[in-house]
Formats: sequence, structure tokens, C-alpha cells
Amino acid sequence: MTAAVTKSETPAGVAATSATKVMLEARDIVKDLGSGAGKVRALKGVSLKLNSGELTLLMGPSGSGKTTLLSILGCILTPTSGTLTVGGRPTSELSPEALANLRRSHVGFIFQSYNLFPTLTAEENVRLALDVRGSRGSDAVVAAQRALQKVGLRHKLKSYPANLSGGEQQRVAVARSLVGSPSVILADEPTAALDSENGVAVMSLLSQIAKDRSRAVLAVTHDPRTVPYADRILRIEDGLIVGEERRAEGVETVHELARTRKRKANA
Repeated sequence: MTAAVTKSETPAGVAATSATKVMLEARDIVKDLGSGAGKVRALKGVSLKLNSGELTLLMGPSGSGKTTLLSILGCILTPTSGTLTVGGRPTSELSPEALANLRRSHVGFIFQSYNLFPTLTAEENVRLALDVRGSRGSDAVVAAQRALQKVGLRHKLKSYPANLSGGEQQRVAVARSLVGSPSVILADEPTAALDSENGVAVMSLLSQIAKDRSRAVLAVTHDPRTVPYADRILRIEDGLIVGEERRAEGVETVHELARTRKRKANA
């Protein structure tokens, strides 16, 4: 079943409602790549806000600027011009070290290729995200185990990536993105390497995670299977946001429909 979305009459930078909080804001982001005759303007003035409690999809064709924008939002690339605010803190005047600290504190990443270390167990891969934040010892172990439990992998703590399915590896990656309690989770094509069943499972998980009012989730994707899980869809073409669609008021996402059915079945 596909959740209905409606065309928005407001720009992608629309203000959050009273029930939400702006976790990340980009204003007039321009990014030039290369130099001289080979210089390309990948982003041409992108503005958007990511609101807490929402799963936003960023969709567009290859070469539209999706990955470049994601890297800027994640404080990996710096914009040529424009402003980025993450967790209420502007990034423009931060030193490289302060920017890295902001990224570690506020941003969780999920990659298409999982990016798990093959010689580390699922638990150890998740703990790495805490290690870079300076959190170690028994507290880090407990936090990693809880994160894996949230994604349904409590029984795979000691498993190595080679012994996990693609869907399980991606869920470990989701747990790793969650373990530091970031205010923003950025996912780059999270279902592209997965079959239909595992892709649906990962999107259902991201939809559930996005319901947390202390967090915003953005997924870059071209996968139409992801659409029913979204609260909002942003369309990007040629380095510009060209459209926004928002789920119609009162229409449930696929995750919410499944939860409603389960509640009724157990009543």
C-alpha cells in the first residue's frame, strides 16, 4: 500500500510546526567542484530544513547534487557559500577540529556499502562510533548492545560481517548511526544494495527511528520502494530543490499502518 503525498505550496525551508524542532538548516548553499575550466557548480543555492520526528527523502537523478548536498549537510564538505546550522550551531566560523566534533556529536551516517570493518564483530563495529566520541569501557558496551537490540540484532552481537546477510549488515550500520544519540541521521542510498524484503525492513526501521521527536532522518535515494515510508520528499535536479511533497494530513505511513494492524490484531 502506498501512502499518499501532496504537493506542498511552501518551499523546502518551511518552518517546523509547534510539535517539531528544526535539527538542521541549510540556507542558499552553493558548492563549486573543481577549478579553472573544469569547475562545475554542483549546488546552486539550496535551502532546506530537517525537522525532528520526520523521515525526509531526497530524490533526484544521477548528477543532480544529492551526494554533494548530503556531504555538506554532514559537515564533510564545506559549502562555497551559504550557511549551515546543525543542532542550533552555525558551522561557518568553526575550526576543522570544532567542525569534526560537531559532526561526531550531532550527525549519524548510514552508507550504501555498510562500511563495516570485517575483522570486528557487530558489537565492536557499533562501539567504534562511541570510541571516536571518547566513550569507552562498560558504558560503551552496554550502549552498543542496546543499539543492536533496537534494530533486532541482539542475538548477533558477536557475529562478524561475513556471517551476516546484507540486510543484517545494514541494520548494524543503522545501530552504529544511532548509538551516539545524534540529532540528525543521514542515509546515503540505504536500500540500494538490498533485495526487496531487506530494503523494506530497513526503511521500516528508519521510519520508526524518525518518530523520535529528538531526531531528524534524511535519506538520499532513487529507490521508489522508499516513498511509502516518507513524511516528506524533496526533489533535486541540476543542483536545485525543485519540489516538495508532504504526506497528506491524517494519512499513515506504511510503518504506521503495520503498527495499527498489529495493535488491532492484539486487541
